[in-house]
Amino acid sequence: MFNSYNDAVSWLFEQFPSYQQIGALAYKPDLTNTIQLLELVGNPHEKLKFVHVAGTNGKGTTSSLIASVFTENNYKTGLFTSPHIIDFRERIRINGEMISERSVVEFCSTIQSIQGFEPSFFEISFVMALAHFANNQCDYCIIEVGMGGRLDATNCISPLLSIITTIGLDHTQFLGTTLEAIAGEKAGIIKQNIPVVIGEKRNETQFVFEKIAKQQDASIYFSHDYTFPSWLNNLPFPFNVGFQLNNAKTAFASLVELAKTEKIIFNEAIFTRAVTNLSPNTGYQKRLEVVSTKPRIILDVSHNFEGIQATLALVKASTENNLHLIYGSSSDKNYEEIIPLFSQEKAIFLTPFSSERSLNQTDLEGIKKTYMQDNITVCSTVNEAIKQSLLSLGSSDTLLIFGSFFLIQDIQFDFSQVNDSAI
Repeated sequence: MFNSYNDAVSWLFEQFPSYQQIGALAYKPDLTNTIQLLELVGNPHEKLKFVHVAGTNGKGTTSSLIASVFTENNYKTGLFTSPHIIDFRERIRINGEMISERSVVEFCSTIQSIQGFEPSFFEISFVMALAHFANNQCDYCIIEVGMGGRLDATNCISPLLSIITTIGLDHTQFLGTTLEAIAGEKAGIIKQNIPVVIGEKRNETQFVFEKIAKQQDASIYFSHDYTFPSWLNNLPFPFNVGFQLNNAKTAFASLVELAKTEKIIFNEAIFTRAVTNLSPNTGYQKRLEVVSTKPRIILDVSHNFEGIQATLALVKASTENNLHLIYGSSSDKNYEEIIPLFSQEKAIFLTPFSSERSLNQTDLEGIKKTYMQDNITVCSTVNEAIKQSLLSLGSSDTLLIFGSFFLIQDIQFDFSQVNDSAI
């Protein structure tokens, strides 16, 4: 038995390293441990109703939007997402409330006492979530896939609906180097006779989804084919434009399909309220989160090429004057392709973050040398980068801080002190 929550979480990370901490070494593409863990805790997944969400980008947002709509319908709604930003408990919530420290301690103590196999950090986290949702008799549970789909630990559930948001080139060392291959892995969540909603329609992946859906006798729906109500374009920013509007449409299309068997209302008033209350209902944060308006400062956790490209397009379209950027990246991301997306902006601050996976300061100095541009500055921490950026940031400029969950996690800056008089 652990004496404290911190002891339990430290043991969880140390004994079974997470992908969030060490990357590839933590990846376990097999369902055996998850199935065994579920059996040891009484198969909680057999007592719950699920919505299963996969995709390269947008799966966390889409999961949160659907969970928020269920919460606004007064259902007890479990939500499992990853990674966390500050506290491990962010991954496991019911109607926005994080799992208690005591529940984490008790579950970890139970797992610690089991001999004979070593489940991964993610496998333990996922089964902990299902046990928590079952113990609290959740009406519905929204489950975000960790990575891929076919062999992801979450693929032990039998959902009411499967959702695949978008497909992009991320985690290629595990999932394949083409969109077609990655789509095949993510399509692994399509189950026998269970409908699936696809959040985008593109030539490289459409036939993959249709082929697997046919093999599984699963009805397949592309959000692109739906007729959406006009009010969906008037949702609060950022869900009224760009990729966030696409995420809202994917969530709406999914709710259309869920409403065929479940009692769920998602009219304009409820859906808008679900967006407005997204943070309290689900803990949703750090995705195009505006923390200052003059100047506008935005925090975002987009971290792969497609996600960053979409974020930049949306932010640029709504930037009044100059765009300043603070960027940090894991070394296993395709940063050589990402940096040219924004290399010509007004000011760019490159910074490492506190993770073994981060590009270090020497790496970043090398990148600066490659571009030989006066607009690029290398800083030692994100907080130093914020302070430096404020020296040149005008009140009508925008500062975007992005590139990694870890980067956002490292921020220890009081943005309430930022105002016109401080610039």
